[in-house]
Amino acid sequence: MKKTNLIFVLILMLGSSLSHASSESLERIDSRGLEQKFVLTTPEANPVASVILMAGGHGKLDLSSFLGGVNFGWGAGNNLVRTRGAYAKQGFLVATMDAPTNRKTMNAIWRMSDEHAEDISAVAKYLKEKADVPVWVIGTSMGSFSAANAGVRLNGSIDGIVLTSSITKSKSKWKIYDEFPHGIINMDLVKVTRPVLVVSHQDDECDLTPASDIKRLASRFTSSPKVEAEVFTGGDSPRSDPCEALSAHGFLGIEDKVVERIAAFIKSN
Repeated sequence: MKKTNLIFVLILMLGSSLSHASSESLERIDSRGLEQKFVLTTPEANPVASVILMAGGHGKLDLSSFLGGVNFGWGAGNNLVRTRGAYAKQGFLVATMDAPTNRKTMNAIWRMSDEHAEDISAVAKYLKEKADVPVWVIGTSMGSFSAANAGVRLNGSIDGIVLTSSITKSKSKWKIYDEFPHGIINMDLVKVTRPVLVVSHQDDECDLTPASDIKRLASRFTSSPKVEAEVFTGGDSPRSDPCEALSAHGFLGIEDKVVERIAAFIKSN
């Protein structure tokens, strides 16, 4: 990462820590006999819904706590990580999930596994116990595999999914390429029976997440009672590579608009 980009991410990390300290905690629960960590961000009023945020990339946030605050060893600049406070302001109870303690990374194979779905289900159960409101899973980029997997396997535990900057083109060197050349489009999405929102950015230049695939992806959810697709435009000039979060891929500069659109969809369903 370039020095200027690193400084920008450090500013995001500091700002996030300061702005969320009073309403955040690092939670640890058991899932499959392993420790599953996540950041719990609590809204000021009673929550209207809960959301589980699945960051992209390798997904290992390496969460820790210090003097009552929450620290991110990685991923502070990720779109969903840096907007978790905005989701809380929308009235949502927010869980930003880390990888389980036995994994250094969460690749696509893992994100589509039954074990990963069990971990998401464990967090969903925790949120339900905190507030008896609908639970949604939101995934961005590689995290779209996680959210789609939750939709496929956890129709009884979650109430809907949101996919942003979804992986619809697999790299030929990935082990999943032969079976999933079009990423989550090749998943068994017909099994999703909950509402689905698909979000992209028109200027996303990441070759794995083209906005041109959004309609094709949305059309795969044939068992969902409601499917909507939204393509955003505008924002700030990129501060990272095209497939990283400080660009159109991560909705840089229009974060609030994206959160508002997602929140409106969740609240209406």
